Amino acid sequence: MDIKASDIKALRETTGAGMMDCKKALQDTDGDIEKATKLLKEKGLAAVAKRADRATAEGRVYIRRQGSKIAMIELVCETDFVSKNDEFIALGEKLVEVTLEKGYTKVEKEHADMLTLLATKVRENMSVRRVCLIDIPENAVVGTYVHSDFKTGAVCIVKGSTDPKVQEFANDCCLHMAAFTPSYITQKDVPQSYIDEQMEIFTKQLEQDPKMASKPQNVKDGVLKGKLTKHLEEVCFVDQMFVKDDKMSVNAKLAQIGKEVSAPVEFGQIVLYVLGK
Repeated sequence: MDIKASDIKALRETTGAGMMDCKKALQDTDGDIEKATKLLKEKGLAAVAKRADRATAEGRVYIRRQGSKIAMIELVCETDFVSKNDEFIALGEKLVEVTLEKGYTKVEKEHADMLTLLATKVRENMSVRRVCLIDIPENAVVGTYVHSDFKTGAVCIVKGSTDPKVQEFANDCCLHMAAFTPSYITQKDVPQSYIDEQMEIFTKQLEQDPKMASKPQNVKDGVLKGKLTKHLEEVCFVDQMFVKDDKMSVNAKLAQIGKEVSAPVEFGQIVLYVLGK
């Protein structure tokens, strides 16, 4: 059957499929554009399913605020080439917009459905890896930041005052998180399994240190406790040395800001997305 070039072009514009795929689909459906469209979609969905296990190490983090709510999503794909594609970038903007409009607090079927057409077109595995929706309470400020490479995003709420100094601090906290990428926000967030693993590492290090061999157990226990304390201060956001004042911790800086504005300020919700982590 002779397939018109105009039909191939129309089908390609509708589905985003390659020229030869469109031509074959039209041949297989006797030139019926509607049936060819359905066939290409079915093949596309099958191809996407086959690619589902392929690694997604690239992508972008998106943050958008609307009124008293903030939506944040991580959209991942396989290659840097696709993550910089205008269609991929626009799709991420639509996804974060839908998250806000629908009030989604986790990845939903609609997110996945919105990816199908582009994933089929570019032949890459892609997914919305995670989603969060944050409410901004009254008498609070919020800082947001997405790094220039779009692979790191942070949101920080500080409650108790809307003073410009508090706003500046919230913004700086986002910059801090992007720079130091803490594994946890507070020590209460650290799982016991992680602490046990670190203690095991420190214990082995101590056993290999000849200077500690003759030390009594209480001294060894004190050294281990000190190592753990120092380590937790390095991996927990509020205990890290503040990015703009390395002589005090983030928590200490929060207390200082509170005194400066004469208000009992405290952290609200804090979220950090680092691509793939």
